[in-house]
Amino acid sequence: MDVVPGLEGIAAAKSAISFIDGEEGILEYRGVSIEELSEKSTFLDVAYSLVFAKDPTAEELDSFVSDITMHTRLKLKVLRMMENLPESGHPMDYLQAVTSAMGMYYPARDTLNETVRYQSVVRLIAKLPTIVAACHRLRHGDAPIQPHNELSFAANFYYMLFEQVPSETVEKVIDVLLILHADHEMNASTFSSRVVGSTLADPYTIVSSAIGTLSGPLHGGANEKVMDMIEEVGSVDAVEAYILGKIERKEKIMGIGHRVYKTQDPRGKVLSAYIRKLHAEGLIDDKTIAISEEMERVVTETLGAKKLYPNIDFYSGIVFRALGIPTELFTPIFAMGRVAGWLAHWIEQLSTNRIYRPTQQYTGLRKQAYVPVSERG
Repeated sequence: MDVVPGLEGIAAAKSAISFIDGEEGILEYRGVSIEELSEKSTFLDVAYSLVFAKDPTAEELDSFVSDITMHTRLKLKVLRMMENLPESGHPMDYLQAVTSAMGMYYPARDTLNETVRYQSVVRLIAKLPTIVAACHRLRHGDAPIQPHNELSFAANFYYMLFEQVPSETVEKVIDVLLILHADHEMNASTFSSRVVGSTLADPYTIVSSAIGTLSGPLHGGANEKVMDMIEEVGSVDAVEAYILGKIERKEKIMGIGHRVYKTQDPRGKVLSAYIRKLHAEGLIDDKTIAISEEMERVVTETLGAKKLYPNIDFYSGIVFRALGIPTELFTPIFAMGRVAGWLAHWIEQLSTNRIYRPTQQYTGLRKQAYVPVSERG
């Protein structure tokens, strides 16, 4: 029996949600390219398509957006619970804890009931941004800001963070970030959601488990480290020595390389265009642009032969910083987008469900005699 570390290359499910060609740098949701969706669609339109396996009509989308808007507020008891969580906790810890707790306020054990599923999808997509924004403000001693339901989904999140209505560019960039993070086939957190979903656990437990998986620095935390890396480098002149030193010491370069993409990450291509727009509007300083572009050049020249290129985390960290979003919120915002994919995979899993139960290759001792405690050396 062969053991494949990390299950690399092992197909664990059939799926019609997203398609990736890592050699060509292609990502599609339900057959539509990520580039076209980022330019022409909205996150809630994409989320509906991912979760319900169809493009919504104008009427269906209006109804979905209206339902999302109606459920953006948090219960008072949930906010009080958040106030009592330790301020030293990472926002991902808040997000996981509160998402799990919501399952007690909105029981959804009947996962095969379509109405229950729809209501759960709406609540989870609607409330995650409110939790993230409230968490940030509470951790800094400020009162949460109630949702501004006259604004779009993306603009409302920005408003709840800063009590300001964003510019059209910032609003579009936030929406694009959510689209780009919405799904990425069988990644670690998505696999977690399918495994937990296969037990017929409720959707709040499923999303909570996926958030916990995403919180690991090898999955969702890399974009936080990218900005730390850029600040550590400090200047354009120091870039080459920094990168070459990392390579020589065989240390991981955050935001570089991907398990799937062997060319430039298509999501990174989309974000690089928005980085130029944000720079033109004065939201990204010249120094950050210069260091990041030099890092791209050095990495491509030194590691391109090994098919290692900057991935979405490299670019998203720069974009988040340009929007004034604190580093510790980078991964929670990733989760705000990815919840659409987690829910889509949960519902797809239920359509042909079989509980996950892989086997193992045993490597331990056998047929050993028990040694009494008093005789152990």
